[in-house]
Amino acid sequence: MHFAPDTEEALEFAVVLANTDAGASRSGTDEIATVAQLGELLADAPYSGRIDHDEAERREVALARAQIREVWTLGRDDAVAVVNRMLREARALPYLTRHDGSDWHMHATEPDAPLAERIRVEAALALIDVIRMNEMDRLRVCAADDCTGLFVDLSRNGSKRFCTVRCGNRMNMVAFRARHA
Repeated sequence: MHFAPDTEEALEFAVVLANTDAGASRSGTDEIATVAQLGELLADAPYSGRIDHDEAERREVALARAQIREVWTLGRDDAVAVVNRMLREARALPYLTRHDGSDWHMHATEPDAPLAERIRVEAALALIDVIRMNEMDRLRVCAADDCTGLFVDLSRNGSKRFCTVRCGNRMNMVAFRARHA
């Protein structure tokens, strides 16, 4: 499955952010519980523009994370309502831009908009493509029994079932042991 590069980038960051939640993280803790942890997450993130590095921003990003986790598990029609609300609340106005070595892509907020708002809007723009292409089934929750990690299946045949190789290997080992018991 191929989406536009900025769509894939936004979806992949949405997954990374969503999987910092205590219920989905590898550590079992909230991995953006501090401003410093949020800063570490953003070090590899595609966000330019305003970043405040304060507790208020961290709380707002955590709320954006919850909203992304919610929409990830919705059906197509229900997702539309949430995506539209995300865009409406931000008063999003899409425009094309090119910066930081990226070719033309869409933004819908100004660079000085709060970080959480930019995260929500970029996720919403990416989700618009997913919805329009009727590919909501590419947004998945890990099939491992003890994992709630999210992932986007960008494989050609759409057969990915686990958020990481680690989860896949663990479940394959469980199945192997069950067969040989």
